[in-house]
Amino acid sequence: MEKTLKVGILRETKNPPDRRVPLTPPQIITLEELYPFVEFFVQPSDYRCYSNEEYEYLNIPLREDLSDCDILMGVKEVDRRTFIPGKTYMFFAHVAKKQEHNRDMFRDMVAGDITLVDYEYLTTDKGDRVVAFGRWAGIVGAYNALRARGIRTNRFRLKPAYQCRDLDEMWAGLRLIELKPGLKILVTGKGRVANGAMETLSVCNMVQVSPGDFLNREFDVPVVCQIGPEDYVRHKDNHPFSYRHFLNYPSEYVSSFLPFTKVTDILITGHFWDPRSPAFFTRDDMKQGDFRLSVIADISCDINGPVPSTLRATTISDPFYGYNPSLEKEEPAFTRPTNITVMSIDNLPGELPRDASHDFGVQLMRNALHDLFTNAGSPMINRATILQKGKLTPEFEYLKDYLNFES
Repeated sequence: MEKTLKVGILRETKNPPDRRVPLTPPQIITLEELYPFVEFFVQPSDYRCYSNEEYEYLNIPLREDLSDCDILMGVKEVDRRTFIPGKTYMFFAHVAKKQEHNRDMFRDMVAGDITLVDYEYLTTDKGDRVVAFGRWAGIVGAYNALRARGIRTNRFRLKPAYQCRDLDEMWAGLRLIELKPGLKILVTGKGRVANGAMETLSVCNMVQVSPGDFLNREFDVPVVCQIGPEDYVRHKDNHPFSYRHFLNYPSEYVSSFLPFTKVTDILITGHFWDPRSPAFFTRDDMKQGDFRLSVIADISCDINGPVPSTLRATTISDPFYGYNPSLEKEEPAFTRPTNITVMSIDNLPGELPRDASHDFGVQLMRNALHDLFTNAGSPMINRATILQKGKLTPEFEYLKDYLNFES
């Protein structure tokens, strides 16, 4: 069959470069069998978790110049200097919330008449996302929280997740550690990220307890509690909690999180946070003698968000810093016992890139690529299309002021 659709896999160009891929070499072979009219090309990369040789072994062409491809697929933001005018790009663009650091990239896409399909907005008719790396952020983020605990207490040593060959090796290391009886870990959120964190914690045989017991009881075994917004916010007029109302009117709610700070050793955040929502606690709260948190793994990583000690994103190679509550500033990690250890890596799935890439590719193949390859009017693809040939689509017209070329 004639090859009528050419798809290019981009080399990741964000600094530091991400090692993940949208599709693994075996997945590309499967797709070419399922869709004989589609042909894939891969831009060479020395940093990708799948080597150039792994693609070449399966006769997947390596090509620096992807200008004759119809669709270009990556993972993270694309170096604006590399855009090919008129092409369709798929990646996590991080522009729909008007992220300032990506404004120039977005402007260049408009100027280049580019069509942008953002993975984050590939959803079902009900609005549920169909592809995401969130589970892997939770899996690795919880591991890093435990690793920080081990370093702080000198009780055990875990090697960095990125030094593990895969998830099996990472979890095998966890099975060897012994957590202190009575240790309390709190996980915020009920979605992919938080549930991924709970997967990792389950490897340690932690006992899951209710919010009420977590707040009011002490235990002789390590315990974990997973909470949702119904547990950490309340309506300012004490109306009964409604999740839908909270999503629509978060500014009408105040935090009820503070009691958890008095009984929790490790906080792992996996919630979705709206800037209109209340902060979990304040910097003044962190100065109080009964503030118990010693490790905060802020997987959500909202700068100036609900966790005031999250001052910046950390990196895979340098994941931790110390937050000095008295001085309200960052200090080197593990240098002062009274400091709180913060982990705020914003690309956690990149620590287990092969596992995360395989899982993401499975989701793409199962939920999105059939529509992309065969259905020109797919509602799912249309919902995720932010730019159509350089023009904002109706759903994303609100980004006009973000694109303002005079600012």
